[in-house]
Amino acid sequence: MSQSLSKICVHIVFATKYRQPLIDDRIENELHSYIGGICNSMGCIPVKVGGYVDHVHILCVLSRKITVMKLLEEVKKSSSRWLKTKFREYSNFYWQDGYGIFSVNPYELEIVVRYIANQKAHHQKRTFKDEFRGFLKKYNVEYDERYVWD
Repeated sequence: MSQSLSKICVHIVFATKYRQPLIDDRIENELHSYIGGICNSMGCIPVKVGGYVDHVHILCVLSRKITVMKLLEEVKKSSSRWLKTKFREYSNFYWQDGYGIFSVNPYELEIVVRYIANQKAHHQKRTFKDEFRGFLKKYNVEYDERYVWD
């Protein structure tokens, strides 16, 4: 085969350091757009970026040219640096060290898009920790509770 072709869709989730509720209405949409732009610049097609006050969800199609680690490193580093310039109270903003990444069937992208779009309503009933534990259970990811949260 003379071409290298792929379509790997992923749902990425990560939180603010200590899950601090820092992503407010003033910055939320601009932050999500900025993160989508970072993904796009790295060849990862953003399908939907959203989240809630203490975390972000990214649904994207991975580039075949970069690693997941490199994508997340750049998204976190660049968006954190950008946020620190927006308002004084973000001068000490940090993302948590870890993240969750889960494969998504391309035929089910719309389900995840709706899920991400409804974060505010969703988190009226469920905390981020419970949401994340649900993903780990759904995708059968083994984990040690002591090392998931920072």
